[in-house]
Amino acid sequence: MANSKKKNDNELSYKELVAKRDELKKEYMDLRFKMVISHVDNPMQKRTMRREIARLNTFIRQKELAGNKE
Repeated sequence: MANSKKKNDNELSYKELVAKRDELKKEYMDLRFKMVISHVDNPMQKRTMRREIARLNTFIRQKELAGNKE
């Protein structure tokens, strides 16, 4: 399941990757604030979101180096 998710992210365009990363960053910040204010059911979600953002950053950088900023 995780491999198919990675494959789908790699097939996205540059603009879609940037939009998805920005959306995840916003969700991550909201989760951080929620963790400070109240109880969160799944604290491991913070780590998985951080890793997903890093994965998207990797794909974005690969597209930049390849010159695919369409």
